[in-house]
Amino acid sequence: MNVDPARSGSASVTNPTGSNVAATTEFAVAAPVRPHIEAHPTGKRLLILSFTALGVVYGDIGTSPLYALKECFKPLYGLAVTNANVYGVLSLIIWCLLLVVTVKYVGFILRADNRGEGGVFALLALVLQRPVGKGGQAGRAALILLGLFGGAFLYGDGIITPAISVLGAVEGLQVAAPGLRQEAIVILAALIIAVLFYFQDHGTAKVGGTFGWIMLVWFFAIAALGIGGILKHPEILLSFSPTYAFAFFAQHPLASFIVLGAVVLVVTGGEALYADMGHFGPRPIRVVWFGMVLPALLLNYLGQGALLLAEPTAVDNPFFRLVPQFFLYPMLVVATLAAIVASQALISGAFSLTHQAVQLGYTPRVTIVHTSKQEAGQIYIPEVNKALAIGTLLLVLGFRSSTALGGAYGVAVTGTMAITTVLFAFIARERFSWSPLVTFAFVAFFLTIDLALFTANLLKVPTGGWVPLVIAVGVFILMTTWKRGRTHLRGILNERSLPVSDLIESLDRSKIVRVPGTAVFMTSESEGTPVVLLHHLKHNKVLHNQVILLSIIVRAEPEVPSSERVVIENLTNGIYRVKAYYGYMQQPNVEEIRARCIEAGVKTRRMETTYYLGREQLIPIGSSGLAAWRKRLFAVMSRNARSATQYFGIPPNRVVELGAQIEF
Repeated sequence: MNVDPARSGSASVTNPTGSNVAATTEFAVAAPVRPHIEAHPTGKRLLILSFTALGVVYGDIGTSPLYALKECFKPLYGLAVTNANVYGVLSLIIWCLLLVVTVKYVGFILRADNRGEGGVFALLALVLQRPVGKGGQAGRAALILLGLFGGAFLYGDGIITPAISVLGAVEGLQVAAPGLRQEAIVILAALIIAVLFYFQDHGTAKVGGTFGWIMLVWFFAIAALGIGGILKHPEILLSFSPTYAFAFFAQHPLASFIVLGAVVLVVTGGEALYADMGHFGPRPIRVVWFGMVLPALLLNYLGQGALLLAEPTAVDNPFFRLVPQFFLYPMLVVATLAAIVASQALISGAFSLTHQAVQLGYTPRVTIVHTSKQEAGQIYIPEVNKALAIGTLLLVLGFRSSTALGGAYGVAVTGTMAITTVLFAFIARERFSWSPLVTFAFVAFFLTIDLALFTANLLKVPTGGWVPLVIAVGVFILMTTWKRGRTHLRGILNERSLPVSDLIESLDRSKIVRVPGTAVFMTSESEGTPVVLLHHLKHNKVLHNQVILLSIIVRAEPEVPSSERVVIENLTNGIYRVKAYYGYMQQPNVEEIRARCIEAGVKTRRMETTYYLGREQLIPIGSSGLAAWRKRLFAVMSRNARSATQYFGIPPNRVVELGAQIEF
């Protein structure tokens, strides 16, 4: 990290310990932050951001035509390919795109940003910032749990999307070569996915520029194919009328409800619009949606519907049946590349989601590798990459086709959509001063749609819908266990600590030997004496001339302003308390913090500074505070968490770890 030489600071006299110590001087030192995307870009800048957003944001929803309409008419639903049914299903698809994505996400949800960042964890962070209101602590806790479940659902989406997208693209080979066996399709799809995950550590910086061109060709191609189909049967445009959807429900009340579980596949990328807002801003996302993506999707779905009016037998793969024979193999290549882009977007999203979860305290520390010097958001997490790769390959080998995977897809997406609606309503009530009537109308309308889609997808549980549910429940248990476990452990450590004023008085009385150099004691608490410091004094009976009690505090906001980054308190006797504030999108680095301490007057030398860390060996006993099984799970997670040395960028040759057994 580059150190900004600028320094903003004000001196104030306080006494944080309440004891007879000297006055405290506080310094606020500036720190560099990530560049923000401008709120209202215009001209060339808007064009560049829009083009980049095309390649990153719309891969998932853009590849839905590969399998969505086919899923609506799969034999399991018992829906005949008649003109009335084609019109009815297309009307549902059209109005799902218009209401869920266009009105709800593009029109409303994109307005709920957390200092420019979007996604379900951004909403969760906004909830964490809210004081306890009329709903009380229980209401706030319920919102937090909903936000965590929404994040957990996205991991299931991150595993299923690469599998179904790549399989859906590769299955086009069976149209070009009808004799090709399904085993060959499965093997080819698995190889593509394995290669995709293998190269994740290279980052998206080198290939990111090609994503926009791939998706540009893709959307032009599917729009052209759709226009070709519509020209043969222009009457398919009548499906824009919602009366066909109502008539479809009236004629097939049960089948139409079941089909909703397949119709939802057309909006599976809606959450990505919101999650990626921090990279591009809302304006480019809206421009691309209305200017290219929505028209291309509508044209292609209408073209597929027109094909089914003429050739009902094309229902086995209406997307590739719509492609002229001479363009079939080029389209296969383009579709496969588009599927890879869609997969990459979800994989990168899982990395960002994990980073946010770590910073918010819901996940143990993991290995975070920054793959670009220019883009702070481009990261790679080996642990998550390995888990996603194994899960995705197991799905491909287990389900073996996009049709079978369609049974697993949708539960996670619709669950997140419903949670987003609820969280947004609470934020809008406070942030946009919506009246209770407007808030209720919004929730009643959109939550009815979300819950209808979610309930329809629950019918898929026996045929594969259990997969994202199991993943979501597992991730949710891990996140809540880590959060509760850390809270419980902090309570135990606080009981073993003592006020800094007592420490200073003890140092004066005992005449502890002071040795040259600086000792930095890392602590998660911003008050009191770190337990690791007490252990050091107990065993070594010496103390450095200069002592820094360092707390890295992550706020429930994406980035902390430079003027609020570092606060230093002089506690006398060469002891300083340093509080370093970061946002959940920022990566702490102790060497940067040390440099800023030097700017504030706390002089340290790199080779004369020693970092002391505590390493707790947890011994789960009893069931007080936490259930016994949660204690055992937390102990396992704690043992496997990445060390603070690596995570905070501490020089490894300057670290001393002091272990302690804690009955937990």
